[in-house]
Amino acid sequence: MTQLRKHPTFQKRPGPVLLCIMDGVGYGTCPEGDAVASAGKPSLDWLHANAPNIRLKAHGSAVGMPAEDDMGNSEIGHNAIGCGRVFAQGAKLVNEAVNDGTIFDGTTWGDLTRHCVSGSSTLHFIGLLSDGNVHSHIHHLFGMLDGAAKAGVRSIRLHTLLDGRDVGETSALEYIEPLEEKLAALNGDGLDCRIASGGGRMHITMDRYGADWAMVERGWNTHVRGDGRTFGSARQAIETLRHETGAGDQDLQAFVIADGDGPVGPVRDGDAVILYNFRGDRSMELCAAFENDDFPHFDRAPRPDVMFAGMMQYDGDLQIPRRYLVEPPRIDRTVGEFLGSAGVRQMAISETQKYGHVTYFFNGNRTDKFDDSLENYIEIPSDLVPFEQRPWMKAAEITDAVINEVRAGSFDFARINFPNGDMVGHTGDLLATEIAVEVVDLCMARLMPVVEKAGGVMVICADHGNADEMYERKNGEILMNEGRPKMKTSHSLNPVPCIIYDPLCDGEYTMTRRDDLGIANLSATCLNLLGFEAPEDYLPSVLELT
Repeated sequence: MTQLRKHPTFQKRPGPVLLCIMDGVGYGTCPEGDAVASAGKPSLDWLHANAPNIRLKAHGSAVGMPAEDDMGNSEIGHNAIGCGRVFAQGAKLVNEAVNDGTIFDGTTWGDLTRHCVSGSSTLHFIGLLSDGNVHSHIHHLFGMLDGAAKAGVRSIRLHTLLDGRDVGETSALEYIEPLEEKLAALNGDGLDCRIASGGGRMHITMDRYGADWAMVERGWNTHVRGDGRTFGSARQAIETLRHETGAGDQDLQAFVIADGDGPVGPVRDGDAVILYNFRGDRSMELCAAFENDDFPHFDRAPRPDVMFAGMMQYDGDLQIPRRYLVEPPRIDRTVGEFLGSAGVRQMAISETQKYGHVTYFFNGNRTDKFDDSLENYIEIPSDLVPFEQRPWMKAAEITDAVINEVRAGSFDFARINFPNGDMVGHTGDLLATEIAVEVVDLCMARLMPVVEKAGGVMVICADHGNADEMYERKNGEILMNEGRPKMKTSHSLNPVPCIIYDPLCDGEYTMTRRDDLGIANLSATCLNLLGFEAPEDYLPSVLELT
C-alpha cells in the first residue's frame, strides 16, 4: 500500500484530531417536526456562528446508493467517512444482480435450489420486509421468488420481519398485501409458497453487536422452531397485535402462521435458508446461530441441518456467512489502514449500538485492527431499555472516556459516535429526540475546552439525517393520524454538518465554497488536519489550504 506523504505546507496541531459523528443529526427543511432545530443546542449554535462549517450530502449517489431518493444510513455512512471514496453499496449491487440475473448464475444460488429440488425440501427466506433499501428491498425478494420457482423449487416459506423504522411507522400491510398477492400468483402447479412467521425487527432476530441475544433467540424460536402465538394469516397477526399493544411495526411481538396441521413453516432438516438482508450489522448474529458449532448464546436444540446463505458476505475477514449470493463491495485503503502504516495512534469509541460503526464499518467492513499496538477500541455497553425512555443513552460515559484519553495524550486521531440522534429518532418520539440532540450538544460543550487546552481539533459531522425530520410529509404537507402529525421513524434525505473547531487556526486554510461534496470528503479533511496529503484517489478535503 502506498504510504501517506507529509503535507508540504500544513503542520499538524500539537493535540489530537477528534472526528465527532453525531449520528442522525442533519439539517431539516421544515421547522415542524425538526427535533434538531427545536432542541436547545447553544454549543452547536455557537459553532455554526463562529467556526468554519459547510453542509455535506449523506444520501444517494454521494454514498453509493442506487438513486438520489435513497436514504443514507449508518453502515454506508461510516464506510464512506472511513475510506474517502464512494463504493457501490449492497443495495445497488444486489439490485443489479437481481435485475440482470447474475444472482441466479452464481454457485450459491444453484447449490441452494438444487438442494431443495433434489431433496423435495423447503426454501426459506428470512429478512426485513420493506422497500426502505437500508437492510433489504422487497423487490429483491420478489425477484428471488420468481427465480426459485423457475429453478423448480416446490416449497417456499417466508419469515417476515416488519420494518416501521426505515419506512412508515405502521406500514407493514403495505408490504404484506403485495407479498400475499405475489405468493398467490406463484402458487399452483405443485408450488406451495406461504408466509410462515414474522414480528417486529426490534423485537426479534435483528439484534446487532451482541447487544441483546434474547432478540435473536426469539427469532430462532419463531422462524426455525415454529414456536409462538399462532394466527391464520400475517394480516390477522399484525392487526391483532397492533390493537392489543398499540406498538409500531418495529416493536410488534412475534407471530407464527398455522393451519389445521399446525405451524406452516418451521425449518426442518434438509431445508435451505436464505437471509436476504444485504446489510451486515443486524445479520451476523443470525448467521452465527445457523452456522457456528460453538454457540453459547442460547439453546438452539433441535438445530436443523440446513444449507444456509446470506445475501452478501457481511464480514470478509471472519467469512460470515460462509455461503452468500452477491459479492460485497471490496473496500480497501481506508483511513485507519493508512494511519496505522504511518504510525498514528488511533482510538475508536461508542456505545454498543454504534460501536461496530466506528470499528467494523469505518475500517471497510473489517473486524480486526490494522495494528493492535496503535489502536484502542472502546465499547461502552448500551442499556437494554427503549431509547425514548433514556434518550441520553451513554453519551456522558463516552464523553468521560474521551476526555480522559485526551488528557492522557494517548491518541492522535479518534473517531467517536454519539448514537442519540439516530437511535432515539427512530422511535418517532419528538420530545425524546429533542432531548437526545440536547445531550449531544452538551457533550460537544464538554469536549471543546478539553480539546482546546490540548491544542487539538474537532471535526463535528454526521453520517445521515434522522432527528431533523420527525413528521411524515406528502407534497410538502404533514400527514395526520387521528388528528396528530404522523411520526416519521426513518432517515431523512437532508444534508449533514461538517464543522471544524480549530482554536489554533491562524488563516492556514479556508472552507471550500463547493456545495457538491459529501461525507466521503471527510477522510481527506481529517488526513490534512493530521498533517498528511490525502491519497490521490480520495475525494478532496473540505479545506482549502493556503
